[in-house]
Amino acid sequence: MVFLFCMMNFIPVVAFNEYVEANIVLGRLQSEDINCWLKDENTSTITPFLSNAIGGIKLMVAEPQAERAKEILASIEIERKKRFSCPNCGSHNIEFVTTPRKPGNWFSVCLVCCGLLMQCPLKKFIIAFIAEKNLKPLSNLM
Repeated sequence: MVFLFCMMNFIPVVAFNEYVEANIVLGRLQSEDINCWLKDENTSTITPFLSNAIGGIKLMVAEPQAERAKEILASIEIERKKRFSCPNCGSHNIEFVTTPRKPGNWFSVCLVCCGLLMQCPLKKFIIAFIAEKNLKPLSNLM
């Protein structure tokens, strides 16, 4: 019995910040018989604050199918834009941007999650900074 193994090269086609959107697109491509998978999905899902550091969830596509996958992704984007319009001018050329309202919130979450605040020699300075910005999550540590 002879087994032939073929190494297929996969290349990243697009990166996502959210695992839900990544899995929806993955399913759509797989339904079109595109050989693909998600890289760094578990890391980005379990530790979302590391998502930007690792480049998000990358959709890896077999190299020979990359152009077809890009065409499908472009059609998905066109369909998405047709569903939404600007309430002021009616334009379909809009983007949704999600950012934290207060950068200090992410800073305090990272400190607590990493356990650095309890060991940090600048603890009083950090707590004063957070209190000055009126952030509530760490106010009970003073």
